[in-house]
Amino acid sequence: MYKLLSAACITLALSGCTANDAQQLNTSTAKNAAATNQVKNIIMVVADGMGPAYTTAYRYYNDKPNTVAIEETVFDRHLVGMASTYPARESGYITDSAAAATALATGVKTYNGAISVDTNKQPIETVLQWAKQQGKKTGVVVTSQINHATPASYLSHNESRNNYNAIADSYIDNGIKADLYLGGGWQYFLRNDRNLVAEFKSNGFHYLDSYQGLTTLPQKPVLGLFADVGLPWAMDDTNPLRLSAMTKAAVKQLDNEQGYFMLVEASLVDWAGHANDIAAVMSEMHDLAATITFLEDYVTKHPDTLVVLTADHSTGGLTIAANGKYEWNPSLLHQLKHSPEILAEQLAKTDITLAEARQVLNFDITKAEAQLLQQARYQALEQRAQYYQLSKAAQSKVKEPKLEQALYTAIKSLIDKRTNTGWTTGGHTGIDVPVFAFGHASEQFSGQVDNTDIAKTMFKLLGKH
Repeated sequence: MYKLLSAACITLALSGCTANDAQQLNTSTAKNAAATNQVKNIIMVVADGMGPAYTTAYRYYNDKPNTVAIEETVFDRHLVGMASTYPARESGYITDSAAAATALATGVKTYNGAISVDTNKQPIETVLQWAKQQGKKTGVVVTSQINHATPASYLSHNESRNNYNAIADSYIDNGIKADLYLGGGWQYFLRNDRNLVAEFKSNGFHYLDSYQGLTTLPQKPVLGLFADVGLPWAMDDTNPLRLSAMTKAAVKQLDNEQGYFMLVEASLVDWAGHANDIAAVMSEMHDLAATITFLEDYVTKHPDTLVVLTADHSTGGLTIAANGKYEWNPSLLHQLKHSPEILAEQLAKTDITLAEARQVLNFDITKAEAQLLQQARYQALEQRAQYYQLSKAAQSKVKEPKLEQALYTAIKSLIDKRTNTGWTTGGHTGIDVPVFAFGHASEQFSGQVDNTDIAKTMFKLLGKH
């Protein structure tokens, strides 16, 4: 019998250990192992649209050119694997944000456009909802509107991501699923037909509409909305590290004995990718890097916390070398004082001179480049004049030409040429995306995985088997 006992039980056996003692010891050991495997806090970070080229580009953007070494980034330190992103078969190989977020939130593949419903449009439980049921606090921190595809897929269920008002309504009507919401969305939560902010407040929530309020939050549930739809680009916002600031406030607010589950989304990485705007991309990536650096330190002080960072898909087909040239020159991006979108608005006001263009862009451009900008403005003026000559019926079928949009396109083209940046699409691509993890049980996310595996592992860590 002694051969079947552990060394510990052999010692006990010498003083009268019974078979029942051994069984109790084994049961206790198993329970301790299970408890050790469970995690107190989970922070799921989704960098929407962030394919491998984005983190590589950020490494070179962040590099100190006066040193021989290319400095490591926070992303380099925590890369553990790659994830496939394809949706349910009926949607082919290329996912949208809703199907991908549903996979990350539920562990189930679905069709493009679905918000945590399966291919039969039936609701699927999310890791956030499960965590809430286990007594944990929950929260979402995003730079889009809080009822956009990714946060909605953790908080709600809807057959279409485009049902923004219905999704916002569900945050109250279907039961409040989170203790903290930070992001944009006035347009959907302060409507003529319904004031959801007032309803949240009547349910005990503290409401704030400026970043300044993040430093003095009361100990109660929080709803923070800071923009009409999504937040401004990081390089235009009052706080260029607003995702980091919101995350710092959120972990403090959600901290409790039972732990918490929090979704953090760098939403506008994707929006910048759709716009093929490398300057906006890098500013959003910089805010994300600051957020992950903060969480790196947070996990050191709270080792029972798990952080997982991945993307739902890659956007734009970003290439950090184009036109057959073996170079990429991101240094110019550091000279921009605002996003190309804001710069376009400034240049649209009057005829563009070389001196004015240099002042607005804050880098030295040639006379030929200034002429290209002026030409884009003239063409937009001509197109707008032609538009106004159309009948009302004809105007309703086309978009009104905008000087700002024409100049935005021209400025991005100029920046792409100067940096040698390339794009293949204004949409999504089907490539695998990187997975980063650190903290408690982070080794369970290593290797080549599917996006559904991330949710399945989190469910297990939260005690669901």
